[in-house]
Amino acid sequence: MAEGLVEAGGMGVCYPWRVTCWLTLQVHCLDRSPKPDKAFAQARERVREYGGGLKYHQVDVTENEELDKVITRIAAERQRLDGLIAAAGIQQVTSALDYRPEDIARMLATNYTGVFLSARACARQMYKYKIQGSMCLIASMSGIIANKGFIAPVYNSSKAGVIQLARNLAMEWGRMESNGSGGIRVNSLSPGHIVTPMVEENFRRGEADRAVWEESSMLGRLSAPEEYKAAGLFLLSRASSYMTGSNMIIDGGCTAW
Repeated sequence: MAEGLVEAGGMGVCYPWRVTCWLTLQVHCLDRSPKPDKAFAQARERVREYGGGLKYHQVDVTENEELDKVITRIAAERQRLDGLIAAAGIQQVTSALDYRPEDIARMLATNYTGVFLSARACARQMYKYKIQGSMCLIASMSGIIANKGFIAPVYNSSKAGVIQLARNLAMEWGRMESNGSGGIRVNSLSPGHIVTPMVEENFRRGEADRAVWEESSMLGRLSAPEEYKAAGLFLLSRASSYMTGSNMIIDGGCTAW
């Protein structure tokens, strides 16, 4: 998704941040790892031809003060902040009968509170610089169904919380104020099963059955991360200018039957 934003900005496409051919887009990627994953360096190399850039910042989204400082510095660079894709999430496969309270708290701290704090930090900068920005909160189809054969009650309910959070933030921040601030759109995106390192680990441990998940898809397969690239661009762009408080489901038809 970050790659797609840079590519669109570099090509001079007009989005809410008013990208033109002389103003290239900077996309800032936040993660708690001290150094970015090797995939980040590969993505940065691929987008070089578009003229924009990917920047990495180490921060834990559950640490409110540090997160706020990073977002404030990012916005100060160009006196604006135009969009957010909040995708922080962790997973734990444990039965509801055995889930420890401290593990529930840890899961919600990242999957729900981290997304909340990220959205709030960005909204503060959008209000400050009077930017009518857009946010995409990454939820999951797991927020509206119980995945067959996958025991993750806290993960699933945390994603349901993200969907409801998007609706409430959309309502609270959507109206333009007399001073020109506000007008922020907030939507959630609910992907289906994606083959990520986290999911591959579930398969390796026997916590999920790939064949069962493939069978639950109308397309008979799982998705890849790059299949959501255009969705993120759509939700942050003017193409979705009248869309807010919505949950976009892209799940290969899993929830449709």
